[in-house]
Amino acid sequence: MTTVTRFAPSPTGLLHVGNIRTALHNWLLAKRGGGRFLLRIDDTDAERSREDHVTAIRADLAWLGLVPDGEERQSARFALYEREFERLVAAGRVYRCYETAQELELKRKVRLGRGLPPVYDRAALELSEADHAARAAAGEAPHWRFKLDHAETITWDDGIRGPQRFDPAQLSDPVVRRADGSWLYMLPSVIDDIAMGVTQVLRGEDHVSNTAVQVQMFTALGAVPPAFAHEALLVGSEGKLSKRLGSLGVAELRAAGIEPEALLALLARLGTSQPVEPVADRAALAAGFDLATFGRAPARFDEAELHRLNAQIVHQLPFARVAHLLPAGMDEAGWAAIRPNLAHIGEAADWWQVVTGPVAPADLGDEDRAYLAEAAAVLAGLDWSAEVWKDLTGTLKARTGRKGKALFLPLRLALTGREHGPDMAALLPLIGREEAVRRLA
Repeated sequence: MTTVTRFAPSPTGLLHVGNIRTALHNWLLAKRGGGRFLLRIDDTDAERSREDHVTAIRADLAWLGLVPDGEERQSARFALYEREFERLVAAGRVYRCYETAQELELKRKVRLGRGLPPVYDRAALELSEADHAARAAAGEAPHWRFKLDHAETITWDDGIRGPQRFDPAQLSDPVVRRADGSWLYMLPSVIDDIAMGVTQVLRGEDHVSNTAVQVQMFTALGAVPPAFAHEALLVGSEGKLSKRLGSLGVAELRAAGIEPEALLALLARLGTSQPVEPVADRAALAAGFDLATFGRAPARFDEAELHRLNAQIVHQLPFARVAHLLPAGMDEAGWAAIRPNLAHIGEAADWWQVVTGPVAPADLGDEDRAYLAEAAAVLAGLDWSAEVWKDLTGTLKARTGRKGKALFLPLRLALTGREHGPDMAALLPLIGREEAVRRLA
């Protein structure tokens, strides 16, 4: 069977790192087996959903390279939900209720006081058709609950948590439709998973109780439930749930100079027994993705680790990948020379100025200035080749007896204005003979 996964964000806000991790893991799970990764925009909440958020979600996934193989929008599927809902009405698997939020809270408190689980007491099932007609005549519209089958224990083999078992009598019959006719999350999600052919649902462990209910919804609709897996949630580096993780999104990460390859390499392995490594190839990440490596402990997200990984990723990115991000005039040789000194691609412009100038004159003593004057004369007479730095320093070492720091540092200071930086053997050919001689002189 072809693996089909889905990522189902609500466009009531922007994606944060927790959402991105879920999207990535579903993409990896699908691509590992040559399957399909689908995007479903859960926009049934018309009041809070925003079109600019839909656009941003698509753009964020594109930046990450997590291109979906298909897209659906729940707001375009209401006719399907209505049709399947009517099937459940006819089968007696949904029923009308009228309690207010205050009445339900009071019922929960009473049950807790009696030592009973605080679940809905199904009082609405005792209402007759005459009762419903009277309420309708009084202008009361019902909300609808899905009726769980208390005779059927809910079980599934979770891809991360292992065998799961729930007693449906310990769960509330979930509200699936509001009194105004709008839909809540649970039922439309099941209907969509069936219609879209989703075979595996991978999501956060905060959905475990939802899954228990949805397993019966699949059965009630005559479908085999997909395989479920629930992963531990992200926490901050301090080991606690962090509000920042709920707001740290693609825009902020991009502004901080984070490359998509670094973010994916980190999030792909967080929460698993596999080491976090600077793997820039998404296909390689997919090939090694395995739910069996996921643990139950919360996955710690450390921004400092992300920035370290970003530097490692930048050091291996080819010129073609970064050319559009580099300063004007920097070619492939320039990128190869500058790349090892970058933590973020945005720093390339600063280092490229070492090549293009201007470079501040070095503050050196008379002895070093005389040495640099000799270096200028030597360089002017050398053949200009890829080995010019080696030839220059070899000649100066033989003539002056200098070695180590005394040999190299004055040259670097004069040529670049800095004590540290890219390999001079790579930089000097980029600076050029005329400019290099001028700086040394």
